Amino acid sequence: MSRTEEFQELRPLLFSIAYRILGSVSEAEDVVQEAWLRYDAYPGRPASAKAFLSATVSRIAIDVLRSARVRREEYTGRWFPEPLLADPYEDPERSAELADSVSTAALLLLERLSPLERAVFVLREVFGFGFGEVAAAVGRSESACRQLAVRARRHMAEGQVRFTTDRREREELAGRFFHAFREGDVDGLRALLAADVAMVGDSGGRAPLWGRGVFGAAEVARTLAAIVGPFARIGGVVEPREINGQPGAIFRDRDGKIVNTLAFDILDGRIQTIRAVINPDKLRHLGPVADTWAVIREAARARRPAPPAMT
Repeated sequence: MSRTEEFQELRPLLFSIAYRILGSVSEAEDVVQEAWLRYDAYPGRPASAKAFLSATVSRIAIDVLRSARVRREEYTGRWFPEPLLADPYEDPERSAELADSVSTAALLLLERLSPLERAVFVLREVFGFGFGEVAAAVGRSESACRQLAVRARRHMAEGQVRFTTDRREREELAGRFFHAFREGDVDGLRALLAADVAMVGDSGGRAPLWGRGVFGAAEVARTLAAIVGPFARIGGVVEPREINGQPGAIFRDRDGKIVNTLAFDILDGRIQTIRAVINPDKLRHLGPVADTWAVIREAARARRPAPPAMT
């Protein structure tokens, strides 16, 4: 197998490692490309292409995350990971770990970890690398990596919330939600929301948002119902999609451009959290992005009653 073929075969794994370390599709793609350049320039052939490339991706991603942390501390409003529509890597033996680790809730928990802890956790707990492989990847001893893994697991366990894992149950609830949403059915929406549901968004200060968020079933249901009518009248489309392995949707304007994404956390048959990504910089990898301010202004005009006809 040629070096190019080896790399292409491993690309899904490499991207999945980088995305979980970084929470950014665009940065993960850049990291994978840089790993290829280093692999292509490497003299000779490493004993294991998988070990070499996984280590290279991990080290580059750790460096990128360290600089990204500074930017995230200065970020305007809430920071959410870039939406991922489909994880390119599949492993039937680790399907549960892979699915849990790519959810928005899990990625936000990973933000609590140091870059080294995060890389060790991803390699060990998510992808099942041995501690020898993890140590080689992050440039630390096996003993140090075991300690990092213990700390990472503890931090993750402190904030871990168990969400519904039954795929059929999630899809059925999401179907009922979007039916009620399209109908503007406040009561129907409220019945699907947890009493303390939170609807929060990431605009990065670059798109309109609902202040710090909307909280409580009644308020969230009313807000959602108020959005859908004007949005539909101006040609907007709500496209149900899986976002980071959870039920969600892409909102598009009349030209098919992306306005925002929504993703849900579901527990005990109720939606616990609704997260919107509205920052256009975090949506560009999904396709052309709409002018959200213009969409909101047009929807606001559509919400106003028409003036009485002149007689």
